[in-house]
Amino acid sequence: MMVNSKKTAALLFYLALISFLVFRTVVADPGMCAGDKDRISDHFDGNLFFNPGGQAPLPLPSDGEPIRHRSGWIWRWIFGNDWPEWPQIENGTPGEPPASRVPKGSLFVTPVGHATFLIQLDGVNILTDPIWSDRCSPVSWAGPKRHRAPGIRFEDLPPIDAILVSHNHYDHLDLPTLKRLARKGAPRAITTLGNRDLVGGTGIPAVDELDWWQSVRISAEVTATLVPAQHFSSRTPWDRNETLWGGFVISGPSGNVFYSGDTGYGSHFREIAQRFSPIRVAILPISPFRPPNSKEPPHRHSPEIHMGPAEAVRAHLDLRAGLSIAAHFQVFQLGADGFDDALNALKTALAERDLKPDAFIAPSLGQSIGLAARFDKDDRHGFCSPHQFIKS
Repeated sequence: MMVNSKKTAALLFYLALISFLVFRTVVADPGMCAGDKDRISDHFDGNLFFNPGGQAPLPLPSDGEPIRHRSGWIWRWIFGNDWPEWPQIENGTPGEPPASRVPKGSLFVTPVGHATFLIQLDGVNILTDPIWSDRCSPVSWAGPKRHRAPGIRFEDLPPIDAILVSHNHYDHLDLPTLKRLARKGAPRAITTLGNRDLVGGTGIPAVDELDWWQSVRISAEVTATLVPAQHFSSRTPWDRNETLWGGFVISGPSGNVFYSGDTGYGSHFREIAQRFSPIRVAILPISPFRPPNSKEPPHRHSPEIHMGPAEAVRAHLDLRAGLSIAAHFQVFQLGADGFDDALNALKTALAERDLKPDAFIAPSLGQSIGLAARFDKDDRHGFCSPHQFIKS
């Protein structure tokens, strides 16, 4: 009887939370429809967006589908799952304060955690998908919890010239962090079709909304281009694929940096390489994925939507990147892989492809990765001192 009462109470809580999400969608987040309803293309039919090649990202829920499949993290959070338990890393030491600016020709990448990276090149400071919140969720008291502190203290951030927002999932478009950045003086964000109102509502003064292959200038010499990704979008159980998703290529005198956002493996990597070769640095996700020994049913993980380490190494080769940096691991538990599974599998995948470990690295959070000021297309790395420009 007690078990049934507990489940009933949990179900009532679940329904209340769903009601909250509906209210939040209608009242608080009015800008979640696609940005240009008159535009028809190979990845937009006038209502919904599609992956490269015109394929739907995921089957849309039918009317008879149980609601738990539309908001799986909520259901798993209430009723539990058999995912391995991740440790909570206490008192993580943040990295040194980054340089205020780096000069023309210089390129530094600093992982903050998950998909958040500080990219500094040619006098410009860029943040990708920033999240300093403790949870990636529509509410602050439930949902996936941060296991590792950000690698850079928010107070130590240099002036940010542009924020790149790849899509509207809560672990990539975090409204509380964007509001903090707006108060800190961030002047501009660049995002995907359909997300201008949501991002602009945080107080960031200027928001550029792009389609795939569209570009905007961040400075006289640095350009950001939105490029395809193979994923999906949603912030509620009812708005799937109404806004676009993508990655970014940042181009300047110091070279091209590719940030993939969330993506599965696909032919889009080869097209990006064709258009932007050489790519000096690629930032690629390696989690969540389904390890071979996982009890998670195979249908709950799709490498076409989220790359694991093996797919990420294939993407690295397709891109012909001089250096790849791992993202999306050991911060928020979003799948069935254990805390160290992605890093161990990355080492295995590199060895299977006869690649050196320094071809695709997983640096410590807050560790600045600096590349030499001069390079040519045959130069693989050219690392320089990560603190060369600190406190400049």
